[in-house]
Amino acid sequence: MEQGLVIKNTGSWYIVKTRDGRQIECKIKGNFRLKGIRSTNPIAVGDRVQIAINSEGTAFITEIEDRKNYIIRRASNLSKQSHIIAANLDLCMLVVTVNYPETSTIFIDRFLASAEAYRVPVALVFNKTDLYSEDELRYLDGLINLYTHIGYPCFRISARNEEGIQEIKEELKGKITLFSGHSGVGKSTLINAILPEVNLKTGEISTAHNKGMHTTTFSEMFPVEGNGYIIDTPGIKGFGTFDMKDEEIGHYFKEIFEFSAHCKYGNCTHRHEPGCAVREAVENHYISESRYTSYLNILEDREEGKYRAAY
Repeated sequence: MEQGLVIKNTGSWYIVKTRDGRQIECKIKGNFRLKGIRSTNPIAVGDRVQIAINSEGTAFITEIEDRKNYIIRRASNLSKQSHIIAANLDLCMLVVTVNYPETSTIFIDRFLASAEAYRVPVALVFNKTDLYSEDELRYLDGLINLYTHIGYPCFRISARNEEGIQEIKEELKGKITLFSGHSGVGKSTLINAILPEVNLKTGEISTAHNKGMHTTTFSEMFPVEGNGYIIDTPGIKGFGTFDMKDEEIGHYFKEIFEFSAHCKYGNCTHRHEPGCAVREAVENHYISESRYTSYLNILEDREEGKYRAAY
């Protein structure tokens, strides 16, 4: 038995890096399917695992060690299964674009709420600043102001022009960092700017739909300067929150949780109850309308049992 770190997941094989630096192709033992893990991928990049190599030289993952956290979303087929994007993270950098393609605040807030639920720190990386009009730059400034005020670090970058890259590099040192976001927001271009030797394939934006096309087809971990790792993942269309109870959702919006302490009723859903401090805070602009809309949107999902991939 050996211990290792899952650094690549191709769907059928996993590459596990052992403590002595070897990279071993492993398969998954069938009994993982029987442990009640309702996931399309019971093992994720970032997992620490035990592996066994049999007499024919085939390696199997036999055990997953306890995870400190993970990023999870509803599997996109709307089943009751989840999809674990990555595990054991020190940071997630959510790459966001206000256009080419547009990242909606509902998508951002769903991602942030899920990260809060599983205790993953998130920074927002606003990419493609070289392409925006004056109006788009004003909107970007407004978003940065909003999320910085809530407590999320924000970076303005142009990965294509390598502006702001040094600041990102400093942030990566000594951490396992997940890069996530829609297809087409420039994750691969950003990683190429940080690690030119990796030379990831980058894609074009579909002009008809202003959406990115998938270029990364599986998750992979790359070492970076300063003893850290980057995890690159395929772009995600929608972000369905998973396994959240109605009464918990407000806990994962930092500012809603803060104001909810002053609501008249302890089980307030912040929709129609009298004496709701959260709705009052929205009316007085202490909580942004976009964040409150995102909160209501997740509640609606829970009631309908589905989510709309357009987010």
